[in-house]
Amino acid sequence: MSTRPEMMLQESLHQQFGFQHFLKGQEEVVRRVLASESAVAIFPTGAGKSLCYQLPALHLPGITLVVSPLLSLMKDQLDFLVSKNIPAAKLDSTMTREDYVATLQAAKKGDVKILMISVERFKNEQFRLNLSKLNISLLVVDEAHCISEWGHNFRPDYLKIPTYQKEFNIRQVLLLTATATPQVADDMCRRFDIPKKNIFTTGFFRKNLCLRVVPTIEEEKTKALTDVLSEPPLGPSIVYVIRQRTAERVSEILSDKGFNAAPYHAGMKSEEREAIQNRFMAGRLGIVVATIAFGMGIDKHDIRKVVHYDLPKSIESYSQEIGRAGRDGNQSVCSVLGNQGSVPVLENFVYGDTPERRGLQHALKMIKSCSEGLLEIRLFELSHDADIRMLPLKTLLVYLEIENIIKPKYVYFENYPFRFIKAEDEIVECFQDERKQFVQTLFAQSKTGRVWTHPDIEAIMSTTGSGRERVLTALDYFDEKGWIELRPKSSVEVFEVLNSDFDVSDTTNWLLDLFTSRESFEVKRIQQMIRFFEESSCLADGLSTYFGETLNHPCGVCSACQAMEPIRFPSVEYRSLAELDFDSICEPIFDNIDPVASKTLITRFLCGINTPNLSKKKAKTVKNFGRLAAYPYRVVLNWVDENKRVP
Repeated sequence: MSTRPEMMLQESLHQQFGFQHFLKGQEEVVRRVLASESAVAIFPTGAGKSLCYQLPALHLPGITLVVSPLLSLMKDQLDFLVSKNIPAAKLDSTMTREDYVATLQAAKKGDVKILMISVERFKNEQFRLNLSKLNISLLVVDEAHCISEWGHNFRPDYLKIPTYQKEFNIRQVLLLTATATPQVADDMCRRFDIPKKNIFTTGFFRKNLCLRVVPTIEEEKTKALTDVLSEPPLGPSIVYVIRQRTAERVSEILSDKGFNAAPYHAGMKSEEREAIQNRFMAGRLGIVVATIAFGMGIDKHDIRKVVHYDLPKSIESYSQEIGRAGRDGNQSVCSVLGNQGSVPVLENFVYGDTPERRGLQHALKMIKSCSEGLLEIRLFELSHDADIRMLPLKTLLVYLEIENIIKPKYVYFENYPFRFIKAEDEIVECFQDERKQFVQTLFAQSKTGRVWTHPDIEAIMSTTGSGRERVLTALDYFDEKGWIELRPKSSVEVFEVLNSDFDVSDTTNWLLDLFTSRESFEVKRIQQMIRFFEESSCLADGLSTYFGETLNHPCGVCSACQAMEPIRFPSVEYRSLAELDFDSICEPIFDNIDPVASKTLITRFLCGINTPNLSKKKAKTVKNFGRLAAYPYRVVLNWVDENKRVP
């Protein structure tokens, strides 16, 4: 790179971002991107991955399109860019129509350098039409491990990003992640045709993090937690748990003991979560007891402790979560309070995501029966009817897309409730003649409750002789003018059936093999994590080795190095299931849930694994739901298999 471009990069770094120097690995990735090559940046959490696209975006001729998995991540990155006077914007479902249209117009005019979207935005027909008109220089995939089926947070829609890249002729790609094993990195490169020489890894070892495993039986966890939080170094702390109710309970216990603590989980209202996060970031809250809903995009540099009250879900999750500690370079302690009792709970999350054969058959028969070429799918309705959780259902549909059985066309909403901002009669008076009569009919065929008005679209169409598109266009226009607040609900995804000549039985077997293979892989991942904690002679070295890095020497400060031997988790003794009366335990299932419940459904009920159908039937309120949750899933399934009489 010549002197002038060299100075150009340094000027951008100093003047635009306020940084004096590049962090490890950043400059190499930036140079490769500006050399018009695709690349992969695998940096630890907090190591500055975002700058690898933010700085080049200023010097590329077109727009940098960033695909991000979470709205909170988008918001944090956008706030940073705006604070640096960098022309950036996002498109998401929370925006008003006016803001959405204005953002797209700005992007088309070249007034936006960085545009952030979710992967689902690619399915939006209006966005796709506009995307073809944009000058995209670079496609960035944040949390790119979501692309790989071997990644710890696989997102089915991410599988289609390579297809979108080709469809919209985006030549250059930058993949960013903090957690990619060599296998995942290879998978990412293969899907985007990125040469391995363009993978940049800065390493996972951070000498200021002290990794500790504290073997703790369940009854002593609270004391162990308070001991860990009371030890130096003192400062802001995150305590990670698995369940929402555990977050509430542990937070309350800590508060009673004088700690400045609050819970954080997905079951709370968004304004509550935001208030807690803001207090924590501002230093007014010392401890957050959280599920994994907390932490993505959190850029707080002085976190002194990360404590896993429950075991993390995987080594990747562990690496990501402890990466939030000690970003200021000062000593921080990351502790795992471990025993074998948490393992069945972690495995149950996995087993609950595997569809039953009859659920797959239900979905496939519905697709095969579509005779008109277009298939309308209401995801929540199909999820309940097939008893398949939403994520695996979306995965199923993506698999069928890849096999060219179906093709997504567009999404529309069935219900269009709105709230009057301007008086109804004032809106009507804005029109004349036939248009005025149409608007009068639209409002006359709408039912207004205490706040929201619900238009009967079919009745409006029938009375006026107009098509659905005119009704929706009118509502959109009212919303755009600020006369009403429109909140479309109940989305319907429309697919084109490309091949209805598939064999239901064979396709069911193929899908079941895919899902059970993934189930087996995820369970092995949990066992691999247990082995990592229990067998590592140095935890820092074991973590680095997992991600393909070798340390020259043990860290010397982790619990395994200090103990001079691997740690062992306390085991859990289970009462033999043979001592239990199968018929009496399962009677509530047959009486209240399903008289012909399958072995899998019975096992899920007893292990406390909710499914769409069990939720619909309020299974949590039925006697014996979750009674055997402490037992390994396979142990319960075998017991059910031995005792259930086939009807």
